Amino acid sequence: MVEWSDFERSTIQNIFANMDYDVVGPKALARCLVVYPWTQRYFGNFGNLYNAAAIMGNPMVANHGKVVLHGLDRAVKNMDNIKATYAELSVLHSEKLHVDPDNFRLLADCLSIVVAAQMGTAFTADVQAAFQKFLAVVVSSLGRQYH
Repeated sequence: MVEWSDFERSTIQNIFANMDYDVVGPKALARCLVVYPWTQRYFGNFGNLYNAAAIMGNPMVANHGKVVLHGLDRAVKNMDNIKATYAELSVLHSEKLHVDPDNFRLLADCLSIVVAAQMGTAFTADVQAAFQKFLAVVVSSLGRQYH
C-alpha cells in the first residue's frame, strides 16, 4: 500500500478538480503518439495517424485521451487502493490488448508535460513530485498484475 501525505493527497485532488479534461486528455495522448510513434500500433483502428497534424486533429485520439483522464478519476477517488481499482483494466491491457507496460509510463510523462504547461508557475517542484508519484503508482498498477 502506498502512503500519501496530506499535501500529496490534496495536491492530486486539486490538480484533477481543476483540470480541463477536454483539453489535457487529447493533448497528452496526441503528444505520446507523436513523440513515441511506436505507441501508435495500439490504435490501428483510429484512422489517419500519419503525421503530427493528423494525430492532433484526430477525433478518436481526442476522445480516447478524455477516456484515459476519466479513468484516472478512479485512481484519485481510490488513492488508498489503486492496484485493486485497476485490476480489471490491467488484465485487459496486458492479456487481451498486449500493451507494453512501458507505454503507460510514456503516456504519464506526456501527461505531466501537458499538466505542467496548463498549470504554469503553480506546477512547483513539490506539486510535480506529488503528481509524478501518483502517476507512478497508476502506471505500476496498470502493468500486469500477478495474483
